[in-house]
Amino acid sequence: MATAHEPQRVSAAEFIRGFANWRLQSARKPVVVTHHGKDAHVLISLDDYRRLGGDSQTGPAPAGNLQDSLASIVDCLRDGAIVIDREWRILSVNPAASDMAERPAASLIGDHLASALPQLAESLLFQRIIRLIDHRERFSGDVPGILRPRQWLHIDLVPLPVGGAILLRDVSDAMESFASADMRQALATAVDIDGAIGHARLSVRETIEAANDTLTGMVGVDAVAIRRVRFSALLALGRRAAFAEAIEGVFRSGQPVRVASQIVTREGEALDVVLSIAEIRGAYASEGAIVLVTRARAD
Repeated sequence: MATAHEPQRVSAAEFIRGFANWRLQSARKPVVVTHHGKDAHVLISLDDYRRLGGDSQTGPAPAGNLQDSLASIVDCLRDGAIVIDREWRILSVNPAASDMAERPAASLIGDHLASALPQLAESLLFQRIIRLIDHRERFSGDVPGILRPRQWLHIDLVPLPVGGAILLRDVSDAMESFASADMRQALATAVDIDGAIGHARLSVRETIEAANDTLTGMVGVDAVAIRRVRFSALLALGRRAAFAEAIEGVFRSGQPVRVASQIVTREGEALDVVLSIAEIRGAYASEGAIVLVTRARAD
């Protein structure tokens, strides 16, 4: 069965007899003309032909127009792009790279790359550029401190006939996010090793998505049994309203809260605890909350 993207096929004899009809059909999708059962020609609309790079009067688009278009695209990129020749002279610099280097493009073009960016001489990237120029070797990786201290750039080295291209993308925010995630993971590990603090991750509907061994030990159940249970179901009946009000306030204001409560064990014992609740805020919306559970100190 033909799909919407499959061209229509017609024999050469039928095409000649019904040219007017097939000409109209080709305005909607290509018409393949067959000869002795084999595809021989394709009839397409003039607009499709021009999109493929042809022109009914002047033929294929001049190479200069294509080069101008590519240059315009490079200038619009948010990533920096520097092209160098085999002598390391800078041939072109797009606006993003000029901004990263904090120098006008005109002052960079024609300069030796190592002179324009002296930080390169002491970086790991220097040897990679040598291999790019001498051996046309590609490279892709994250490198710190090329343009300024504590800045991370994702670098792509691409061989070109004239020499090579250096593509630069600032990934400092992403690296900082990774570092923060590592720190949070280390903190969670330290909390678990301490053994006195229970914690649970809650969805925006207050259901438990994950809980550590300390919390499950307090309640007296395993991690599988507690998963998908509403956190308030672990609390004494008289404390549930206060918890619901507290977590609603966290989601509404984004501010963490601390509230006294009681957790009921599997045996029915009510343990005095303190709940510390903080929102997990995603890029666009709330993703739930973290609840820390500590035993209340006896007076």
